[in-house]
Amino acid sequence: MVLPNINMAEYHKEKSQELLRAIAASFIGRLSNRTSLITVTRVSERLRGREAIIYITVLPESDEIAALEFAKRNLGELRTHIKKHAKLGVLPRLSIEIDDGEKQRERLDELLRSERSGEKA
Repeated sequence: MVLPNINMAEYHKEKSQELLRAIAASFIGRLSNRTSLITVTRVSERLRGREAIIYITVLPESDEIAALEFAKRNLGELRTHIKKHAKLGVLPRLSIEIDDGEKQRERLDELLRSERSGEKA
């Protein structure tokens, strides 16, 4: 039997990032006051998993600053929650940022839709 070429280090990194994303999303969703929709879009690890950046998007965009402050205020509780619910070798130092990449992707989609319909953006 021939196995596909799998980079196990990359596999474990992706698995831990997805685990952190899922735990952070459920934690933020549970604590949120529901005045805005906060979505955890992705997690990026640095320094061999010692640091993790959690990227979020917020709707409506006018509530981004308040939502980001809310998320940052609760980072200590989030870290404790991750410690309880994730089996990670190293518990990373956490930070939260607005996902500008998602905004750029949405803008590109908007431009492509307008191009297809013959409008100018």
